[in-house]
Amino acid sequence: MALKGKMETEIEIKAAADKYYSMFKTTAHEVPTATPDIIQGVEVHEGDWKTHGSIKVWNYTVEGNAEVFKEKIELDDANMAVTLVGIEGDPMKYYKTFKGTYQAIPKGNGSLVKLTIVYEKLREDMPPPIKYLNMMVSITKDMDAHLAKA
Repeated sequence: MALKGKMETEIEIKAAADKYYSMFKTTAHEVPTATPDIIQGVEVHEGDWKTHGSIKVWNYTVEGNAEVFKEKIELDDANMAVTLVGIEGDPMKYYKTFKGTYQAIPKGNGSLVKLTIVYEKLREDMPPPIKYLNMMVSITKDMDAHLAKA
């Protein structure tokens, strides 16, 4: 079994790619409002809401368990992609590296969102991060519904 891996999926949403990307880039503090059953809160630890390299701490629930994730944000405006690079928190108990990417690609009147997790397990017996990829899909669906109301 390999320690390093990559998981990815795609989901079509009704929201425009720029609106979806902007929610992560400039208004991440609104994500808990869009998806309250999953994300209970997010705070800036260093930097601000909009700047590449800022550090945020997320409080969320995955598979019924409350968890925390401290990440450094990487912004790719050209590709409308935001990557959350794990620094500390619950996922880091299982993974040496953990990078979750949300990328919005314009498609018709909506978007195609590519969700990717690149990871390295701490040990071979650790499970792949499928629960986190499933959570990313749920967050994307909730954000799409929230943006449709805006």
